[in-house]
Amino acid sequence: MYLQHYRLREFPFTLTPDTAFFMERAGYLDALNVLLVALRSGEGFVKVVGEVGTGKTILCRALINALGGEFKCAYLPNPYLRPSSLMLSIVDELGLEYPKRATQHQLLRVLNDGLLALVTEGRRVVLCMDEAQAVPLQTLEALRLLTNLETEKRKLVQVVLFGQPELDGVLDQPSIRQLRQRISFGYELLPLNRAGIDDYLAHRLAVAGYEGARLFQRRAIDEIYRGSRGVPRLINILSHKSLMAAFGQGATSIERRHAQMAVADTADARAASKRPGSWLGIGNWLSSSVS
Repeated sequence: MYLQHYRLREFPFTLTPDTAFFMERAGYLDALNVLLVALRSGEGFVKVVGEVGTGKTILCRALINALGGEFKCAYLPNPYLRPSSLMLSIVDELGLEYPKRATQHQLLRVLNDGLLALVTEGRRVVLCMDEAQAVPLQTLEALRLLTNLETEKRKLVQVVLFGQPELDGVLDQPSIRQLRQRISFGYELLPLNRAGIDDYLAHRLAVAGYEGARLFQRRAIDEIYRGSRGVPRLINILSHKSLMAAFGQGATSIERRHAQMAVADTADARAASKRPGSWLGIGNWLSSSVS
């Protein structure tokens, strides 16, 4: 749509968690380093919490990429798992073979043998669970019991829980207090501040191939900051819409008015900035202005 206009190789503000855009600065690199240190030191449970849209999934994928061949990673994006389904999912993720219609006891045996084989190869197993605040309590307890599998030297499975702040409330429940006590490292992903947004925009534009002068003017970034409250997902939405608005007007830089249009066209941002809604969505406005 606007790639040629801005001389971009790809869209810089998509919502898919592409690790090519992972920003190794601000809180993200700190979070990644905390996770790497915790896992390499053999900790059983690690926790990462952050509000919706703060970048937990892209951090999870960056972690998996950074761990390297020493680790075998299992990624579980679906939190709505019963204990038996949890076992099946882990066995599948690790590529282990198991009997058809296997019982939970058989699955546990297959998993234990597979984990021991990986340890013999000098590898560690890390289970990354996304949206952990929605995992049923029985499944969390099954996860804790799974981490009881160990040799004399170390745990056979390490677990990283990625969740919204509600995860802390779940972990405070008495029925899973033993799991909470095993969480030795934790990190909270916070929204970006104003300076962080400036770096964030410049980083994503550079990855997407932009090489020109400053594209987003400072007052436009101020509007994006107010509308997004520093949440990366909203920053992406507002930045993409701002680029569309400027493209529709034939502009070569993003000014305050373009960001204001983006905010007015986005309900969550509009509520944060207390701006009235747009009478015509940017998508419809753009199609009408360039037709």
